[in-house]
Amino acid sequence: MPRIALVTCRPGPEVAVDRDLPVLVEALRAAGAEADAVAWDDAAVDWGGHDLAVLRSTWDYSWRAAEFLAWARRCAEATRLANPAEVVRWNADKRYLGDLAGAGVPVVATRYIAPGDSAELPDGIEYVVKPTSGAGARFAARYTPEDHDTAVRQLARMHAEGFTAMVQPYLANIDVSGERALQFYGGRLLHASRKGAVLTRGTPYDERKVAHPGLEPWTPTPAELAVAERALAAVPRADELLYARVDLVDGEDGLPRVMELELVEPNLFLSLHPGSVPAVVEAILAAAG
Repeated sequence: MPRIALVTCRPGPEVAVDRDLPVLVEALRAAGAEADAVAWDDAAVDWGGHDLAVLRSTWDYSWRAAEFLAWARRCAEATRLANPAEVVRWNADKRYLGDLAGAGVPVVATRYIAPGDSAELPDGIEYVVKPTSGAGARFAARYTPEDHDTAVRQLARMHAEGFTAMVQPYLANIDVSGERALQFYGGRLLHASRKGAVLTRGTPYDERKVAHPGLEPWTPTPAELAVAERALAAVPRADELLYARVDLVDGEDGLPRVMELELVEPNLFLSLHPGSVPAVVEAILAAAG
């Protein structure tokens, strides 16, 4: 009977509820596994007592990144961690988009502003500012050139807290075609979803956003699937991935671009795709074996 830890975080005011977690625990137990949901920072957990630790909803990691990455290394030394600690470290900082671009993957154009850099912001276009370590649109905002002073204040706040900022053009096609999330599990496409634009004009960067507005099932196009597969092929230790989510938006030319690659703790949206639960359970059990 495999012993599996589904790794989550403690509840908190800024932490969403993982509705997939109890569903997966129950399904794994029904399949014969000894499965439990455990918080990553619970000092009482013996990670070596598990055959597999699956990162599920560690949704507080982005503002505790150093602590979380140190834990991931320790956990990977004690048992098998999915995804691997090296992949987690690489994916926890969105500067990985530069690596993907260097590998020829079409991504949203991105510029980085680290603490101490001059706050040079775009002129004449609408743009987005967000941290390189973040989730759920935390500390993200959409600006017009007229909002320059507000954007500078956001940069100052982020830099004071140690965050590097990333600046991207706001791709207007997201207001039309939305953002598509292609989920992979066990090396295969699991399902896909589409949601509306998260960032609206005038919403403060430190205001909590609705992370997945208008979420609905989606059938990916051949072009979307091709871009997603190119992105995954460029990941370090790609053959060891248990799961992945590739978030795509359309560029000005109408072709898909990678907005984010979620390899740490992606929301699986199983409540929207309940038929995917058996495939997830099968892949987890295979990884634990």
